[in-house]
Amino acid sequence: MTTPPPGTDVPRVLGVDVGGTTVKARLVETGPGGRALWERRVPTPRGDADGRRTVAAVVELVDAARDQGRLDAVGLVVPGIVDDEAGTAVASVNLGWRDVPLRALLERASSLPVGFGQDVRAGALAEAATGAGAGSAGGLAFVPVGTGLASAFVEHGGALVSGGWAGEIGQVVLTSGPLAGLRVEDVASAGGLARRAGAENALAVVERVRAGDPDATAAWHDLVVVLADCLTWITAVAAPTTLVVGGGLAGAGSLLFDPLGAALDERLAHSRRPALVPAVHGDGAAMVGAALLAEQALRTAGSPAATTSPAATATAGGAA
Repeated sequence: MTTPPPGTDVPRVLGVDVGGTTVKARLVETGPGGRALWERRVPTPRGDADGRRTVAAVVELVDAARDQGRLDAVGLVVPGIVDDEAGTAVASVNLGWRDVPLRALLERASSLPVGFGQDVRAGALAEAATGAGAGSAGGLAFVPVGTGLASAFVEHGGALVSGGWAGEIGQVVLTSGPLAGLRVEDVASAGGLARRAGAENALAVVERVRAGDPDATAAWHDLVVVLADCLTWITAVAAPTTLVVGGGLAGAGSLLFDPLGAALDERLAHSRRPALVPAVHGDGAAMVGAALLAEQALRTAGSPAATTSPAATATAGGAA
């Protein structure tokens, strides 16, 4: 990516998305357009119960971003139950975190304002602001079908948080029918689909469905039914005008969206049916949302001075 010419005075922020396997970071300019300047991805540290190794990895990305020139704030988003207000990862099971004060740790280590939140809510903010829901009136519900399954709801530029518990649809236990006893994400996530079909990953299941494999087709049918039920209840309770489905399975295209849309038509025959659309930002949605949180932190902090590395200062002629 091209660095802007020396002397630019546009604030720049770093959006960081900590996932189960990868930490993704993107440096962007603030304001309309949010031009992307630099991006890097590194493995997520393992065996990091107190979060300090992950924070150290993020600080390395912060330092690398500073080498590109000006850096004014950081946005950090993580998976699981996240208390945005307290800045705490309440329960991130895949990373082994419980009540880890990540925002405070990163603020101390980076000396920068830090915006903090949950990855799915950040993705929803991104899709509402500059993605599939941009320019649409009314609320937006975002459901990324990935390794697990969660949802987020955005209206008037803000996401519903409720102490970090809002949107955890994947943990609901199914109580009737042949799927009773399974959680929603055991059936309606990409990870659950692969496990139930005995495949290496969800994309392999998609190929088997297209080839007419009966076991894969049965698992796919269950996914569509359970996901449609989730989207129906989200619609009934929150009445979004746009339903955005993301994650890796959104790439299945009409194989997913045609039966899912038909199932919603059936379930919502007497209600307002929201537009059902694929996510625009792909696996970068949480990074884009993290950058938006960084902008909010920067405004709250009151436009702090830019920070640069000595090398960047020399390259930019001392301009910030």
